[in-house]
Amino acid sequence: MKKLFLVLLMVLAVSLFFYFDLNELLTLDGMKASLSTFEAWRASSPLLAAGLYFLIYVLVTALSLPGAAIMTLAGGALFGLLTGTIIISFASSVGALLAFLVSRYVLRDTVHAKFDGERLRAINAGIKRDGAFYLFTLRLIPAFPFFLINLLMGLTAIRAVTFYWVSQLGMLAGTIVYVNAGTQLAQLDSLSGILSPALLFSFALLGLFPLLAKKVVALIKRRRIYARWQKPDGFDRNMIVIGAGAGGLVSAYIAAAVKAKVTLIEAGKMGGDCLNYGCVPSKALIRSAKLAHQMRHADHYGLTGDEPRFSFKQVMERVHEVIGKVAPHDSVERYTDLGVEVLQGYARIVDPWTVEVTLNDGGVQRLTTRTIVIATGARPFVPPLPGIDEVGYLTSDTLWDAFARLDAAPARLVVLGGGPIGCELAQSMARLGSHVTQIEMARRIMIREDEEVSALARAALERDGVRVLTGYKALRCEIEEGHKLIVVEHDGEELAIEFDELLCAVGRVARLEGYGQEELGIETGRTINTNEYLETIYPNIYAAGDVAGPYQFTHTAAHQAWYASVNALFGHLKRFRVDYRVIPWTTFIDPEVARVGLNEQEAKAQGIAYEVTRYGLDDLDRAIADGAAHGFVKILTVPGKDRILGVTIAGEHAGDLLAEFVLAMKHGLGLNKILGTIHTYPTWAEANKYAAGEWKRAHAPKRILSWLARYHTWRRG
Repeated sequence: MKKLFLVLLMVLAVSLFFYFDLNELLTLDGMKASLSTFEAWRASSPLLAAGLYFLIYVLVTALSLPGAAIMTLAGGALFGLLTGTIIISFASSVGALLAFLVSRYVLRDTVHAKFDGERLRAINAGIKRDGAFYLFTLRLIPAFPFFLINLLMGLTAIRAVTFYWVSQLGMLAGTIVYVNAGTQLAQLDSLSGILSPALLFSFALLGLFPLLAKKVVALIKRRRIYARWQKPDGFDRNMIVIGAGAGGLVSAYIAAAVKAKVTLIEAGKMGGDCLNYGCVPSKALIRSAKLAHQMRHADHYGLTGDEPRFSFKQVMERVHEVIGKVAPHDSVERYTDLGVEVLQGYARIVDPWTVEVTLNDGGVQRLTTRTIVIATGARPFVPPLPGIDEVGYLTSDTLWDAFARLDAAPARLVVLGGGPIGCELAQSMARLGSHVTQIEMARRIMIREDEEVSALARAALERDGVRVLTGYKALRCEIEEGHKLIVVEHDGEELAIEFDELLCAVGRVARLEGYGQEELGIETGRTINTNEYLETIYPNIYAAGDVAGPYQFTHTAAHQAWYASVNALFGHLKRFRVDYRVIPWTTFIDPEVARVGLNEQEAKAQGIAYEVTRYGLDDLDRAIADGAAHGFVKILTVPGKDRILGVTIAGEHAGDLLAEFVLAMKHGLGLNKILGTIHTYPTWAEANKYAAGEWKRAHAPKRILSWLARYHTWRRG
């Protein structure tokens, strides 16, 4: 009600302004005709005239009325350059602030409700980062309507005090120019008299000033950061990449592809964690475990079910064979053939342009380089539980070699952690014969997913024999009479769980030590601190992959690598902000859980309005034929629109099905486009089309369909 009253009051004020032809006073001819009267009034009551002029100027600006430029000229004519500039500078800033506040109060909530939160979050993030700079730039360019700046800025998250002081400062130069022109108001025939080419050129230079100022500030910062280092006169390399995981391999590949001289340094195995300890071996293990599960439940497919007979050692041999077959894709030989120099050894950054390599086969080599990309990855986190070293433990890095030495799967396996890695390994080992107990401190497993997804995952693991304990906190490890125990606490009571092997899968931490970043003062938190271009505090040193965060996925490491390498090699010409808008991920339990964009719990936490469309895979023909008719496709869209905010798929081949939605979100395609695309029958991909069809059915134009029914009735006679 208050907003409506304010709007009506403003409409009334503007209407009266035009009804009484006050707008005629705010034209050049009108102002010149009244100038002598105003001058006489100012001469008799200078303070009253100045105060009333100030209030009128504030009102004109606050109501976004036409004529502010004319009033500025009049201020110069009436009060002179100095006094006129002071009055107008403050009056214009106060009026702009009032217009800004009215826009924020009346319009912002409506705009935020109408448009989706993702775009507004991006705009507000940009305003928070560079809002003052952009506002200052716009204020220096009088060609851009000031009233529009006031209204639009009111819709953003910029602070009112920031808006005021930046406006006060940014409009000062233009105010001085106009007030000075106003001192010659009697000689001006039209506004073109002040908007001459020379004056416009001056305004253009004013507009370039903040850009130049930003460059100067960046140059000063750069000189300060590099002050204690001696820059080489020349460089041995264009780029050195530290770490040969996904981030490092892609960075080196891109550099070589554009003919830069690049060296890739890796102390351990080529391919990093994903090839040797993560994605590749775990998926090989999951496949063997799934086949064992299908043999055990062959009656589900009309066959005779039987307990699978296998050698666990051979299963683990196959895992290592798979690693060996994939390894050539990431090998020294392949990257050497691509034009990358590969050095196997430990890298240490000596200064911003020098890297020292302690080679694995002996010797030390120093190389100078224009740019460096740090892609050292992450390692499993081991919780500091009392007694854990005494009982021994495995991680996702060490279990592959440890299990390869076993003749049978561990009889009793404790998996500490309920995230994706813990869930995948717990289910696989249960299917291969281990009695698995999974311990998670949070109230549910897979805590980043919606509750129904967590419940589905828990049910799937428990069907396969995993004992899932949520809300249990690990306290300590013990050995009693030769038996290994882990003691956990739940609801104030302690429980001791005996095990043969303990697998820690509670997360991964970035590798931040050992390559010289401490001595250089490169800032870190949980990861290396970088800006939106993946630069560290040194503009020639970049970070990509798990060591940079915020995601720990192979595909995001490769995604970041493109930005890091291109910015490193060509950032002096053009830089690119890394784009995290559409990041997919999949947890490879059975059934798989795949997601891109927002899920419901995130949308609620961020206050984003959404609609849910759901399609059950129990209705999909191919799922029924494959005996896997369980799970769902859940899509979040902007209310009333087909624009996708996020998708969660739980079911067979969920990771593969998700790709269509990733493409749609990346390129702004809505559900209508997916619905209008032919999908082969019978395939799993049809689930995406049917889910889009569910949305379309819910948004069918009921009134039009009612009219069509009447039309067809009429046509039948």
